[in-house]
Amino acid sequence: MSPTTFPAGPEQGHVTFLGAGPGDPGLLTLRAVEALAHADVLVAEHEVLDVVRTHARQGVSELHTDADPADPGTGAPQLKVVDGTSTTSGVPAVRDAAHLVMEAVRGGRRVVRAVTGDPGLDAYAAEEMLACAAAGVPFEVVPGIANAVGVPAYAGVPLRDAEGADVRFVDARTATARCWTEVGASDGTVVVSTTLDSVAAAAGELVSAGRKPDTPLTVTIAGTTTRQRTWTATLGTVAQTLKQAKVLPSPDGGRPVIAVVGERSASARRDQLSWFESKPLFGWKVLVPRTKEQAASLSDQLRSYGAVPSEVPTIAVEPPRTPQQMERAVKGLVTGRYEWIAFTSVNAVKAVREKFEEYGLDARAFAGIKVAAVGEQTAKALIAFGVKPDLVPSGEQSAAGLLEDWPPYDPVFDPIDRVFLPRADIATETLVAGLIELGWEVDDVTAYRTVRASPPPATTREAIKGGGFDAVLFTSSSTVRNLVGIAGKPHNVTVIACIGPATAKTAEEHGLRVDVMSPEPSVTKLAEALADFGARRRAAAVEAGDPVTRPSERRPGARRRRSST
Repeated sequence: MSPTTFPAGPEQGHVTFLGAGPGDPGLLTLRAVEALAHADVLVAEHEVLDVVRTHARQGVSELHTDADPADPGTGAPQLKVVDGTSTTSGVPAVRDAAHLVMEAVRGGRRVVRAVTGDPGLDAYAAEEMLACAAAGVPFEVVPGIANAVGVPAYAGVPLRDAEGADVRFVDARTATARCWTEVGASDGTVVVSTTLDSVAAAAGELVSAGRKPDTPLTVTIAGTTTRQRTWTATLGTVAQTLKQAKVLPSPDGGRPVIAVVGERSASARRDQLSWFESKPLFGWKVLVPRTKEQAASLSDQLRSYGAVPSEVPTIAVEPPRTPQQMERAVKGLVTGRYEWIAFTSVNAVKAVREKFEEYGLDARAFAGIKVAAVGEQTAKALIAFGVKPDLVPSGEQSAAGLLEDWPPYDPVFDPIDRVFLPRADIATETLVAGLIELGWEVDDVTAYRTVRASPPPATTREAIKGGGFDAVLFTSSSTVRNLVGIAGKPHNVTVIACIGPATAKTAEEHGLRVDVMSPEPSVTKLAEALADFGARRRAAAVEAGDPVTRPSERRPGARRRRSST
């Protein structure tokens, strides 16, 4: 029987001890994702919950094993009950995680106890497992990528080479004098788990135990996340290096780091192998002014370049003021009034789908009707609805591109001459005029209204105006007007990227400097253009011997000229 389908008893429940990895949600194993999808309760620290909750089912309860960082004065983990009692109970901090797990598993619940890294190497989960065993509660262990393995890999620091090496793992918090003596006498690689303000002390222990002061060392903080940062030094110079980098002294000195000691961490090798921190938009905070549904694929693409996308809706979608026109058109679909239906946006697909569900219809109502989609994202929304479009532009993904491929009306082959066009209330007339010119009759129907979204939170508005974002992607003129209207004008240091000349003109009319222009009117190409801009910017800094910084880290200065991207 698969562990996923392990039957939870009416009283016993079931516990999965799950390794969440070093911090990148993409490092969760397939087995971990399975377990999370079946969990009734998640038990973890706040930062681990941020990694795993995306894969949990809706309505899962969360039990925090640490104090809420938003309310540090409580000192008490909080249990959110979402199983009918809808109360929040404080759990005394002195009660350890084993007690919290045993409390959560009551009533036959499936509990996932998630820990950072790997349960057997990075966490002290054995006592929690023993508590389950003593109570007769079934449990399983899902290994994760250990911090001491995953972080060096993301930092471009191999622990072994073709010749092999002795690799030692040391937790500086619990290391004894004997431990330091043993690793100090070795010439192999030492991976030290410690804190930022304790790195120098750990280096001193290794030197005292026999390691040469000029032994190379790398220190990585926030490993595998877009906040990752790595410093290269030696055992003898690491304290000075961190001081010169203005990393220490710091109130964040207690943050965990992974230090790798040995020849394999030499800077010459890391310069060539640092694949993660050298991504073109690494660490860039990019504002995506679109709705979450529209921004999903764009945000994923930006993450692949190392960016941190922040989705801020600038447009809200609402039903039409008078629904009768839409109702008649949907009935016309069923009765055979139309030869074609053309979808010009994901929102149009959503509007028709909702109207179908209101009438108890499904994708079968499209039988015998040709379906057109203005682009790939709209086509994907249709496919998710169960409809495969007959026409998607082979070139430009726009109304003009759709018209390029649209066949003219032929009374011999087309029994019906009418097209249903569900669209926004502010859509342009380009497609309607073009279809009429091709000989078609068009029912131009307002399927939804677009209105300016509510202003984002104050912190987001301050970040936009104060230079907290590294770049903003504008995908239409309306996103420019609406963002400026609800949040203010982006700061001068923020890179402005526009999808085309019309959007760029609107941005300039609002006093913005356009740095990046997409070579094609496509959000995919726009993201690629921003990545190319970031790569050139990074290469120029490296060639000049300057530190690689993000735009938001620049001092406000003269406006740069518009890029010819």
